[in-house]
Amino acid sequence: MKEDQLRWRCRRGMRELDLMLLRYLDGAYDQAPEAEKAAFVRLLDEPDDRLWRYLSADCLPVDSSLAELVLKIRSASTSSS
Repeated sequence: MKEDQLRWRCRRGMRELDLMLLRYLDGAYDQAPEAEKAAFVRLLDEPDDRLWRYLSADCLPVDSSLAELVLKIRSASTSSS
C-alpha cells in the first residue's frame, strides 16, 4: 500500500489516535519488516473504538502480531510524550 494511502487511513478523527498512528508511520513503518507492515495495514482495518482501546493500553488484540505492533506503537507514544 502506498504511503499516501496509509497516511489517509491513519486519519481517524480522534486527534490522539491520529497522532499515535502517524508517529508510527513516520518513524518506524519504512524500516519495519514486511510482516510488521502487513500487521499495520490489518490494524488499520479495526474499528476506531477497538483501535483506541488497543492503543490506550486498555486491552490487546488476540492476534499476536497485532499485539506486538500495538505494544510497539504504545511504547513510541509514551517515549515521545
